[in-house]
Amino acid sequence: MIKQDGLVALMVVVSAADGNMTDAELAVMTSLVRTLPVFEGYDLENMREAAEDCASYLERENGLQELIDEVKELLPPKLRLTAYSLACDVAAADGALQDEELEVLEILRRRMDIERLYAAAIEKATAARFARL
Repeated sequence: MIKQDGLVALMVVVSAADGNMTDAELAVMTSLVRTLPVFEGYDLENMREAAEDCASYLERENGLQELIDEVKELLPPKLRLTAYSLACDVAAADGALQDEELEVLEILRRRMDIERLYAAAIEKATAARFARL
């Protein structure tokens, strides 16, 4: 797994947390991969394989924790904040945060050692970007 695959896997985990990956969530993931500098040079075709790897982790007992721990080891600390931000964007994409998504975000925050203050700032920024009239 490469760094970008890890970022994609965490987005997929949040999206799949409620058992339903919506079109809005998929569109946000695709847009993020296409436009953000962290994904420069990343082939969109790799998203499918990263999602499949993610699914194989989730089939295991403690698979979510194992996946997050692997991605944590893969990413430098500054990209852990990016990972959390991307996950928040995907969770907010369809306009309704489900309890399961919130739970996965909390697990992600804790296992990635993201300070609560930083997480709150990311969450507020996400809410502002995805606000609806």
